[in-house]
Amino acid sequence: MSYTIRPLDASTWAAFAELVERNNGIFGGCWCMGFHPERLQRDASYPGNPAAKEARVRQGRAHAALVFDDDEIAQGWCQYGSPDELPAIKHRREYDKDAPSRPDWRITCFYVDTKHRGQGVARAALGGALEQIAAAGGGLVEAISEVTAGRDAPGRFLFSASVELFEDHGFGRLRQVGKHAWIVSKVVGPDTP
Repeated sequence: MSYTIRPLDASTWAAFAELVERNNGIFGGCWCMGFHPERLQRDASYPGNPAAKEARVRQGRAHAALVFDDDEIAQGWCQYGSPDELPAIKHRREYDKDAPSRPDWRITCFYVDTKHRGQGVARAALGGALEQIAAAGGGLVEAISEVTAGRDAPGRFLFSASVELFEDHGFGRLRQVGKHAWIVSKVVGPDTP
């Protein structure tokens, strides 16, 4: 199957929302808000994850590479953004003990429709995110991901993808921050015409 990658923006919001709704809100209703600053806000002024995500997307404060199949249906994504846009990270305490240089971009989560896992959607999403980052000027890109080689790692727990997938895209391991978690990084050059 071939895939088309498009940025998450106002023109693709409906396809993103349909994918999330088709998959019961993603991870218990997260709507891919778990790494944004609003993740802990739950007072009366908080509009809820769907509305908060839509507002971020329409304001250009949420980024993702959306993967569309041949029928133009979104089947997955890779979320990325600046550290200010995505300040929440896994393994924060261990990360901060010897924090690497501040990245220009973070890749924080992936999602693939349950019926399309193992079909290259995450691989396409990461490639698309790196292309979108290059088009936005490039820079140092960081992720915290899980090593899967030599162990059984259920897909539903790999919302940050695998270290091996990142390595296939040229990322290198910086430092281990959890039992199976590593900081990985890569410098992406700017996309110059």
